[in-house]
Formats: sequence, C-alpha cells, structure tokens
Amino acid sequence: MPMKSPRTRFRALVTLATAAACVAAVGAVPATAGSSVAYTDARAPIDLRVKDLLKRMTLEEKIGQMDQIAVARVQGDCEWSGGALNETCMKSVLGDYAAGSILSGGGMGPAVNTPAEWAKMVNTVQKYAVDNSRLHIPVLYGVDAVHGHNNVLGATVFPHQIGLGATWDPATVQAAGASTARSVAATGIDWNFAPVADLARDQRWGRYYETFGEDPLLAGTLAAASVTGIDTANGAKHVVATVKHFGGYSEPANGHDRVPADVSMRYLQDTLLPSYKQAVQAGAKTVMVNSGAINGVPATSSKYLLTKVLRDQWGFKGVTVSDWEDVRALQTKYKLAADYPEAIALAVNAGLDMAMEPYFAKEWSTGLKTAVDRGLVSVKRIDESAGRILRMKFELGLFEHPYVDAAKADAAVLGADKDLARKAAAESQVLLRNDGGVLPISPTAKKIVVAGSYADDINDQAGGWTIGWQGVPEGVTLPGTTVLAGIKEAAPAGTEVVRATTAADAVAQAADADLTVVVVGEKAAAEGAADSPRPELSADQQALVKALKAAGKPVVTVVIAGRPLALGDADGTQGLLMSWLPGSEGGHGIADVLFGAVNPSGRLPVSWPKHIGNEPLYYQQLPGTNGGPESSYDAAYPFGAGLSYTTYAFGAITADKAVVRAGDPVGVKVTVSNTGAKAGDLVVPVYVSRPTSDVLTPATRLVAFTKVHLAAGETRTVRLQVSPGTLAVTPGDLDGAGAQKVERGAYTFSAGDKSAAVTVR
Repeated sequence: MPMKSPRTRFRALVTLATAAACVAAVGAVPATAGSSVAYTDARAPIDLRVKDLLKRMTLEEKIGQMDQIAVARVQGDCEWSGGALNETCMKSVLGDYAAGSILSGGGMGPAVNTPAEWAKMVNTVQKYAVDNSRLHIPVLYGVDAVHGHNNVLGATVFPHQIGLGATWDPATVQAAGASTARSVAATGIDWNFAPVADLARDQRWGRYYETFGEDPLLAGTLAAASVTGIDTANGAKHVVATVKHFGGYSEPANGHDRVPADVSMRYLQDTLLPSYKQAVQAGAKTVMVNSGAINGVPATSSKYLLTKVLRDQWGFKGVTVSDWEDVRALQTKYKLAADYPEAIALAVNAGLDMAMEPYFAKEWSTGLKTAVDRGLVSVKRIDESAGRILRMKFELGLFEHPYVDAAKADAAVLGADKDLARKAAAESQVLLRNDGGVLPISPTAKKIVVAGSYADDINDQAGGWTIGWQGVPEGVTLPGTTVLAGIKEAAPAGTEVVRATTAADAVAQAADADLTVVVVGEKAAAEGAADSPRPELSADQQALVKALKAAGKPVVTVVIAGRPLALGDADGTQGLLMSWLPGSEGGHGIADVLFGAVNPSGRLPVSWPKHIGNEPLYYQQLPGTNGGPESSYDAAYPFGAGLSYTTYAFGAITADKAVVRAGDPVGVKVTVSNTGAKAGDLVVPVYVSRPTSDVLTPATRLVAFTKVHLAAGETRTVRLQVSPGTLAVTPGDLDGAGAQKVERGAYTFSAGDKSAAVTVR
C-alpha cells in the first residue's frame, strides 16, 4: 500500500499516559460466559453473536465497521502531523464514526520504536474503541509484516518473499509466517497484510521482490504455507493472514506499479489466479484487493473477481479489504464515478467489505450513508459486510481478549527466532556459477578481499518495507549482520579479511589475495519508487567487477537485490551467488554458504534475463513461429537453476497409472541420488508437457515439487501427487469463455532428464 506523505516514515507516535496506564494490565471488554446478552456471551455460537450484535447496531455503526483508518489520523493534529495520540481525534474516528479498523502503514510506529511501545500504542487505541463505542466493539488492527515484524526496530527481519521463494521449501515459509505472527501478536496486532500471492513476471516492476516467484504453483504453494503459519501460530493473540493483491496485480502493461493490465481471460484463469486460489483455500480469512485495473475494470469494482470468482467459485467466506485509498480512486483516478458515494457503491456492490480509507472516517461514513439514501446500496448488503467483519472479530476472540501485556512484548519480539532467519537466509542462496570449485572458500585461504558498496550495508540488505515504507529511514540503523561482518565471523583463524574502501583499493588488495568477494546490488525501495525501467547492475558496479576480473585472481560476485539484474561487464566471475534481500541475518546466511557450513540448495524462483529488453521474461512463454532466441525462452539462468557443493542424479520417473480419468490426480514416483561426497537438500520438480493441445500451452509447466535431504551416496524414491487443477486449461476460442478443464489426450511428466507418459481419458 502506498504512503502518501514522507512524514509517514518513522513518525513519532506517543501514547496517552493515562490510557497507557489503564491497559498496563491485560483487560477485556464486558463479554462473559452465560451473559443474558447474546453477543457478549463467550459460550454462544458465533452465528448467534453476530446476528444479535447486528440487530442492536444502528446503520451508521455498521457503516463504520467497514472503514479502516491510518493510525496517523488519530494523533497530533488529526491530519498527518504525527505526535501523541490525540483523544479528540480518537473520539471522531473511533467514537463518532465508529471505524472498525486501524492500520499502521509503513513507518507509523510509536515515538520510541520498541515492541513494548508498540503494544502500548495498540492497547491504547483498542481501549478507546472498546470503552467509547456504544456497544463496546473492539477494532481490528492491521500492519504490513511482510518479512517478519519488519516495522519494529529490533524485530528479526526475514528474507523478502522472493528469497523465500528460492528455498522452494513450504516448511521454512510456514515457520517464518508463524514466527512473524507471534511477534505481531505480542505487540497487540491481530491482522497481518501478508502473504503476497502475485507472480513475478516483469523484472521492471517495483514489487517483484514481494512475490514468491514467477510460477503459479510455486507461488501458490508457498503463499498457502505462509497463510497456515500465520493463522496457526500460538501467540499472545490470534493473527489472521491476508492474501494479496487479488487478482492479477503483477501484470502492469509497462512494468510500472499500479498501471492497468490487459490480459486474456485464458491467461487470467490459467496463470494469474491459481496462486491466489491456493492461498485462499489454505484457510485465509482475509483478501486484499488489487489496486490496479484489468481489462478496463478496476479490481476494486469488479463483481466478477470479488463475488463470482472469490466467493461463488472458490467458496471464500471471509473479509475483503481494499488497498490504500482505492475506493476513492474509482472516482478520482479511474473516473468511474461522479462522486464519492457512487464510488463507494461500485466497490461495495462488487463485493468489497472494508475500505482502507486511511484519511477520512467522516467522508466514508457520510458517503456510504448517502449511497444508501440514494438507493445505490442496500442495507442488506451492508449487513453482509459488517457481519463478516464482526464474525472475524469474534473468531479472533477480541471481544474477550482485546489487549496484550505490553511488559512481555520486548522479550517476545527482540531477536526472536534469529536461528530460523539465518536458516531461511542460507536456504535462499542460489549458487549460479562455481567455476573451478572456487566455492566453498578453502580453509587454507590466507587473505580474502571484500569489496562493493553493499558489503557492509545492513539497511539495503533488508530492502523496502523495513522500519519505514521505502526501507530503513535515514539516521536509523537496523540491528543485524552484514555480509562483511558475516565473512569476518566465519573466516578460519589466521585468514585475513580485508575491506576494500574504493575500486582502486580493491584491485590493489586483490593482487596478493586468495579470493575477492564483491557484493553488488540495488538500493532499497518499495512500490513505484522501486520500479526499474532498466533492471541492470549500475555502471560503476560493473566497472568495479570488470577491474577485479582483470586483476587475475578468483572473484565471487554476491548480488543483494530484489530481482535478477542484467550483469553486463560484471558477468563471468568464477562465482555468482544470488542472495536476494536476505534480512537481518543475511550476513550469517551468506557466509554459511560461502564457507561451506551450509550446502547451497536454493533454486531460482524466476528467470534471469541475459540482456535489458527481455522483460517480461518467464519460462512458461507460449510458442511462436519466429525461431530467433529473442522470440523464445532464452534466459541467462533459467527458472529452477541452482548449483550445489555435491552432485545429484535423477533416476526413473514412473506414474501410478498409465491411463487416468480427467479430473483425477496423477501420482508419480521419482528416484533421486546424491552422487557426491557431501549431504545436501535437493529440489525435485515435476513438469508436464503435451505433444498437442487444443489451445496454446507452454512447452513445460511445473505441476508438483518437493525438497528432499540426501546423505552422501544416498538414493531415495519420492512420491508426488499432481493435482488435476494444475493440468486444467481454459478451452475454446479467443474469448476464453469456457470453464477450465483437463483436456483428454497424452501428457508427458518429466523430472531431470527422465520422463513418463500418461493418457487422460
């Protein structure tokens, strides 16, 4: 979500002293077992509680439940000044207009950025809502904790999703989601706007690094794992995950964020939507809507997406929320509505439950009331959305336990699960070149030169959405371990690690060194500010690496970036390690791989282009009639690429049945071996191809994968199941009007260089 003012960055937010004192001890709203008022009876069925509460609410109170306001609007001058929580502002937002939710956008934290102060801030807001709403209804408090509780200084920052995608490991992603949820819960927050289920298909796009990768199955499986981790974490509060940005957000026509997309219905159904579906069906209780437009219709006003697909086809029962100010954009940007009430009506009638209307609680409330008065929105439709929101509050236990113990927050959050973050960072490393076995670094190395401006830069190593929206604000240093610090700590006793200060110094120091590690990358940013029309390594960094190559000593290039970068003159070093945005433990994770403490197992979740101008690039490119390399899939490093310090072999792949019925799953077995001398973790992907098809299909598609640990010399047969949904395509002509189905005929399943034929009848 975009922040509209730079003042949102790390803005001071001081809790009211009297209110903070009131919630120092954990309290609760007046909900008791056996109460004669149904909605306050903790033992009553939730359906009954929701129905009873709705019956007692005024229309205005129901409308307020559908609004989410930025916390910056209840502090300072009630505008955007920051400062202490202002009781007058809270009275307007939480009392007069009964807003149902508050969010802390990127950088909206307390004056002292500690977990305890976050908990006090959230408790204070929550207490005001509970004490001053007529029916004592708590708020939902949301935050973008997209790679750990990344807003809180001292919280463990995990790799961004693109790095977790490189692990190909649902267990690691689920564990990171659970860790994040526990930290979020300790600070009183119950709603996390994660995971992202969009696809990474255009390297120019600024949100590329927020995705799990370019493949629908990989992204959907990992997003589902993240949902499970967040929703099942055992923390101080229950926390709900949010699948975003539904749907097709990652297809901007020109590579810039929030630019309308024009895609075929076949591409939308077969490629863009499945990852969201997989995450939703993992049990997600909330979905955030795409800010963009698809085929001329803003997603926020699309009844097809929000009702027909999400609810009617997928069975979603939870809460849909817009992104930042997107309902208003239907009037001000997209020009679909003459005024704000009409814009609200378009979104609500399409199926939106809650508007992230960060600025104006009064305008939302009066706007939706006006829409009702004009006959544009029915009270029944409002009851539906308000009921879904209230249901989630009951399911979260907020009526019984709205607060957390702020005194416990620091211990629960600061430095939590650093070992997991280090493991995730190491597991995300993708080794792409290792000429002459330059890695792992020899224990006999006497001198290692570390060069490059990103070698000792913890803030850019963490990326955007860290403390602030655009990354760590100026003047703030993120706790953590840089690549330089990690290398120094991991280097064997007697090995000199030299930090080169300039390009000339790096070349001079390399003359008598065993190895140079040059760390290159890109600056931290988010959303539109992170758009990169030319996603390539900067000229000065290319020149540095070129000079080091010419020095004649081995060079290992480490890339700290949220996307593959065309390397130009920096290509061709003996070692190439893609490290993504590895978070606060990234320096340790990278060093673990460089020195061989961890055998690299990461595989590219995206395709790496050879040159600028190949965007968008993805392995599922459809076949064409031009045979030139630029008209076909021609990557520098293809999807799934990655090396190891051991060697593997794929044996036979066999299908459980040679003939299956359309709609049935396909079971396959793959024999894999570790033929080297070092234990390792192997990604086992299964792809499908078709000799003929009624519509164009990619040359190959990922349909199943797993990750298996193999000891040196070990052989194992693993079983995978191919869901029929991964084989389905949209049949028919250009309009793509039909429902997806599994075509009958021949299918070839492959793993490594082995294949098995299956016929679908």
